Amino acid sequence: MKSQDTPFEGGPMDGRVLPVLLGMTGHPPKTYRIPVPDPAGGPPTVLVYRRVPRGQSKRLGLSQGWKYEYDPTGRGGGTGGGRPRWPWSKPDPASAPDATPPGGPDDTDG
Repeated sequence: MKSQDTPFEGGPMDGRVLPVLLGMTGHPPKTYRIPVPDPAGGPPTVLVYRRVPRGQSKRLGLSQGWKYEYDPTGRGGGTGGGRPRWPWSKPDPASAPDATPPGGPDDTDG
């Protein structure tokens, strides 16, 4: 498999460059999770980094590669929580606002 030296920005890995395996399309994965073991023997802490464009060339505007930025929320996939957002999928109940007006359907006082 092919790998690419990819810089990390933010969080505990700030300034480090690690070789990251490339996928079938020649790009590194969209999210990179790094498990950090707990010194007390508990469950490991997972650091989540998101792939973003490194920059653009001045003349043609082409992407110069990728870098990873630290995601302190740990969700990793933008607003989707790591899941694909299909048009036929039900909205996530935790992130969807309550569409029911105050009072409920049986409230006749208006």
